[in-house]
Amino acid sequence: MNRWTSGRPSVRAALAALVPTLGGCAWDTPMTTVIPRSDFAREIVHVYAIITWAAAGIALLVFAVLAVVLVRFRAGPGAPLPAQTRGHTLLELGWTIAPALVLLVISIPTLQVIFRTQAAPPAQALEVTVLGHQWWWEFRYPTLGIATANELHLPAGRPAVLRLEGPDVIHSFWVPQLGGKRDVVPGRSNQLTFTPQVAGEYWGQCAEFCGVSHANMRMRVIVDAPAAFEGWVAAQRATPPEPSGRAAEGKALFASRACVGCHTIRGISAGVLGPDLTTFGSRRTLAAGMVPNTPANVAAWVQNPGALKPGVKMPALGLTDDQARAVATYLESLQ
Repeated sequence: MNRWTSGRPSVRAALAALVPTLGGCAWDTPMTTVIPRSDFAREIVHVYAIITWAAAGIALLVFAVLAVVLVRFRAGPGAPLPAQTRGHTLLELGWTIAPALVLLVISIPTLQVIFRTQAAPPAQALEVTVLGHQWWWEFRYPTLGIATANELHLPAGRPAVLRLEGPDVIHSFWVPQLGGKRDVVPGRSNQLTFTPQVAGEYWGQCAEFCGVSHANMRMRVIVDAPAAFEGWVAAQRATPPEPSGRAAEGKALFASRACVGCHTIRGISAGVLGPDLTTFGSRRTLAAGMVPNTPANVAAWVQNPGALKPGVKMPALGLTDDQARAVATYLESLQ
């Protein structure tokens, strides 16, 4: 290979470009759109497959005709100018009707999917109100009386209907393996209905530019087995136990600082500007899915949130390193 490519800069450049291109062709990634895990996502992939096969068929036909033309009608040395044709009714009808038929083939399943995904949700569907804030997600379960942030839990096999609302600017709810994007618009309620089919953790992202930390407005959808979901609901409803030791010190700091004006912790505070922290310690991530929920990351976050997430509306609280670790200990104890 070295002897073959030596002295051929164009070949080496092509190989250098091919390596990173192939490196980006992973199939099973956290944000893949081609491995569906809900009925809605399967419908979308089905439409994608139809469009892909139609495009592949058209490409093969075009290249085949082009090859025939290049071989059969190539000009030889000294060949006379061929006869000039002005207009061809049959060809003109063909390249008008053929694209129309292709569009018809694509439009029929597309419209069917649109109507199915816009239908009224089943009576047994789990209702969740989704609020897109700058820059985090709030999930409220009105029938269950609980609320959480950035991590949406759903039971596998049960339809879910998400009521999408935008308190500030336009966002877009997108969890690729569970369904397509749906805008979250201030003053308007959108709806997304699907049935998660496989338990697991699915990554999501705001898909509408919404400000300086748009790229940091992430989420996780945790699809649980039905029994595990019921256990999660019970844990969310439980009142946090009284902390002791280092956690008690952190609770006192939390209650004496500006935290109580923005965050809800049952029995401590009832702020509504920031995420509900009643069961914060049970969450897997911090700062809308940016980093793992660990004591070190929580301490760094409460001490200087702007260093981790540009534009964040949570102010720096002026905590010392020791105080930040105490608050982190308290928050991590809220299971």
